[in-house]
Amino acid sequence: MSFQLSMEEGEFLVRLARRVVEEYLKTRKQVRVPESTSQKLLQPRGVFVTINSVKNGEKRLRGCIGYPYPVAPLTQAVIESATNSATQDPRFRPISLSELEDVVFEVSVLTPPQIIKVEKPSEYPSKIKVGEDGLIIEKGLSKGLLLPQVPVEWKWNEEEFLCQCCIKAGLPPDCWLLKYSKIFKFQAIIFEEEKPRGEVKRKALGGK
Repeated sequence: MSFQLSMEEGEFLVRLARRVVEEYLKTRKQVRVPESTSQKLLQPRGVFVTINSVKNGEKRLRGCIGYPYPVAPLTQAVIESATNSATQDPRFRPISLSELEDVVFEVSVLTPPQIIKVEKPSEYPSKIKVGEDGLIIEKGLSKGLLLPQVPVEWKWNEEEFLCQCCIKAGLPPDCWLLKYSKIFKFQAIIFEEEKPRGEVKRKALGGK
């Protein structure tokens, strides 16, 4: 991965994501891009903001929304993704202000997705790597995306990863074996809070 972020840059993005949500829940106003933002963080990048609730040391997804493709400056994309993750994820009710003391923020900065080229679909598992790649599957109007950390957290192998991505798209789990299914992969640099309002660290996935 040629694009890299320092710990300071990662911490800036995670702190920004939390501040954006807190400000929006208090005032319904969206934070503007900070004037101190470096040019590097103003480059267009795909990004997802994940919010996890933490209880008794266990994390549970509370919201996750983002931009798979680099269509907006990174910092602006974090601001919009953080707000949407907290308030617009259709799987969850909007986060309340009091919940911010019980959730951790995670920012995943993505490389541009690249289509995986194979001669036959059965080759797909050998073309991806759990702990390194995220996946997007497209078939017709259906589309599903799973970040690189998801198969690691669920202990899936490559075939399970492909099946679960199909399910995320609302497709049959074996849809990746069918003709006209398009599969893309991408990588991510991930930073997360260790605890609510806690220290920010880079998340190591430990690929197989």
